Amino acid sequence: MDKWLKLPDFIRFLIIGCINAGISYLIYAICVLIFGTGQYQLCVALQWILSSVTSYLNQKFFVFCTKGNYVKEYLKCCSTWAVSYVLNVIILEIMVRFLIKNVFIAQFISLFLVSIATYVLFKFFAFKKAD
Repeated sequence: MDKWLKLPDFIRFLIIGCINAGISYLIYAICVLIFGTGQYQLCVALQWILSSVTSYLNQKFFVFCTKGNYVKEYLKCCSTWAVSYVLNVIILEIMVRFLIKNVFIAQFISLFLVSIATYVLFKFFAFKKAD
């Protein structure tokens, strides 16, 4: 664990973020297979809802390593996810309508782009450590 904590938080975020993104994408893909490609926006909503708890715990304990403040940080994470969700929906819609018709590839690219914004919001808002 000491070697893990010596890594910069951005590197830890990338590693944990890949795990979280994998979980999110798997949820999305399963939902698309269940509900159909025409319901991709419903599937992305379900993806964000179902993966939020795992993401919060992974970010708290393995990336930013904060203590306490569970409710406050979770509420800030919810705000961060709300922004991330809106960005995801907008990017996904633009990509599906105008750039890439394949909802699987479009969501993969969208998740990558949204992850960058999410890191900044987590670091400087949700898990900001007191100076």
